[in-house]
Formats: sequence, C-alpha cells, structure tokens
Amino acid sequence: MVSFTVEDQDGNRQKIEAPDDMGLSLMEILKAYEYPILATCGGMALCATCHIEVLKGEEELGIATDVELDQLENLPEYYSTSRLACQVRISTLLEGSIIKLRGEDN
Repeated sequence: MVSFTVEDQDGNRQKIEAPDDMGLSLMEILKAYEYPILATCGGMALCATCHIEVLKGEEELGIATDVELDQLENLPEYYSTSRLACQVRISTLLEGSIIKLRGEDN
C-alpha cells in the first residue's frame, strides 16, 4: 500500500492509501474515494477534467508525456507541477506526496 495526501478544492486534506500492485491510476483511486473527479474521457488523457497539481513529490513522478502536456497546456490555469490524474500510476513513487485537486468538479 502507498500513502499520500489529497487536498480538495476547499483546502481540506485527507491522507489516503492505495494498492500499488494493481496498475491503477491516481484518477481511479480518487474516484474510489469519492472525490469529484469528472474524468469525462475515461482516463484517455483527452479532457483534462482530472487535472491535479503535485504540491510535494513531483520530482519522483517524472515528467508528463507529450499527450498529457498537450491537454494541460490548453487549461486556463496550468502549473509547472500540473499532471493528469489518469496518467499517474499508483506506485511507491507516490509515497508521501501531496496532491491538490484542480480539475472541474461535478
């Protein structure tokens, strides 16, 4: 299991745990914890409604792919630590990270 912290749009933080041996995306875990993630495209990096900002631990996650960057760069607010939750796989690299929800809520 991997532990990391999620900050919602209101600034509330919650530490959550996720299995790191199932190949799940961060988007899937956030939805399982009932965060308001639209994920309109179903995790195909086509809509950016699962936009997050990595407040702590961004260097461990590596850089975004070109497909991911294309979507992020079209957002009205884009940060150097922005990612799409659908493109971040749950792994030990997330341990101790702090993730802020930035995408549209429903």
